Amino acid sequence: MRRTIVHLYPMRKRQRAMVLIEFALVALLVFFPLLLGIMEFGRWLFTLNAAAEATRIGARLAVVCGNSSNDIVNIKDRMRFFVNGVSREQISITYKPSAGCNPDWSADTTNRCESVTVQLNGATFTPLVPYFGVPVAIPPFVTTLPREFMKTSGNPVCP
Repeated sequence: MRRTIVHLYPMRKRQRAMVLIEFALVALLVFFPLLLGIMEFGRWLFTLNAAAEATRIGARLAVVCGNSSNDIVNIKDRMRFFVNGVSREQISITYKPSAGCNPDWSADTTNRCESVTVQLNGATFTPLVPYFGVPVAIPPFVTTLPREFMKTSGNPVCP
């Protein structure tokens, strides 16, 4: 005597394959781009925070160190450590009043700097995933601090 097995759910195997195909389509078209977009948005926010921190550090160094050309190059190099892809030309350090600003604290008291402004202009954020388009311009960041010691020699903060 031979028994015949009757499948009560013959469509179940085909349904499993269909669910797998639908998941693959949804994952490729919705889930993975959404996940990559969230990651790129997080990187963009990190870059904005790094740019703000770079100008803050640059202003802090500029008010406690001297304003010689070597000091300014060192300050800009320290700022470039925070934000990738920023050149020295995109960073400006302005001492006010700009005419005859004397960085030495003990020198002529009539010709002292009052404040320092550090600005980061023209920086861009480049996404790692080419799907999200072209590089995005980072808005300019500006930090102004009042003058402090402004002497490089013997100052442990200065580079």
